[in-house]
Amino acid sequence: MADTVLYDVTDGLATVTLNRPDAMNAMNTEAKVALRDVLQEAAADPAVRAVLLTATGRAFCVGQDLKEHIGLLAEDRETGAGRTMNTVREHYNPIVTALAGMPKPVVAGVNGVAAGAGAGFALAADYRVVADTASFNTSFAGVALTADSGVSWTLPRLIGHGRAADLLLFPRSIGAQEARELGIANQVVPADELADAAAAVARRLAEGPTAAYAAIKESLAYGAGHALAEALGKEDELQVRAGASEDHHRAVQAFVKKEKPVFLGR
Repeated sequence: MADTVLYDVTDGLATVTLNRPDAMNAMNTEAKVALRDVLQEAAADPAVRAVLLTATGRAFCVGQDLKEHIGLLAEDRETGAGRTMNTVREHYNPIVTALAGMPKPVVAGVNGVAAGAGAGFALAADYRVVADTASFNTSFAGVALTADSGVSWTLPRLIGHGRAADLLLFPRSIGAQEARELGIANQVVPADELADAAAAVARRLAEGPTAAYAAIKESLAYGAGHALAEALGKEDELQVRAGASEDHHRAVQAFVKKEKPVFLGR
């Protein structure tokens, strides 16, 4: 594992930390490959019941490393290979698919600016705990690019089509409180409390009914793109599955006994 991304699994919680603080956690090729691979590992690991995505330094992630990007564009012009923008297909798409699609909850602890793909990573999480000094910026149009890292899918679902179009066409910095008002941030906390607050949310999810959380994620994603009748059918399918889980039976028994359930994640 490259040290551009740190990875730790403790008591069912996988903590993934972007670790290029001197570059504001800009995503060079090494970091993109490391993040993609570790998220796919977390998604597939049955010992992982929740994921916390956070970062070191003063930024969460400012998106593509433009210093590396400039060099790659120059190489493409010289060789005609045109491989630079393959990063969307090779890196960003698998990263966002892992975040949004893994059958376990993902918390983003946004410690600072989240711009471009960095904003996309945060938006692909299921829950965002945001430092009061942090900010979001789509930034793509500012460098003559369109949305990637899932932003065209996640942002309108969080704040609506009109507001999403506004933020993509006219990129600007969205402070933490405005992000909370728009529905981007779930919680806003003092910057010096961010690490503990985000970890507390993630640990709570890691101790919860993992299979039920997976079904909730699946139902929300399905319902966003299907008619009511189809969504109801999906709810029926998923509820049958959840009702057969060991965690459901343990929870019902604990309720009858007036005890707090202990979930096993299955």
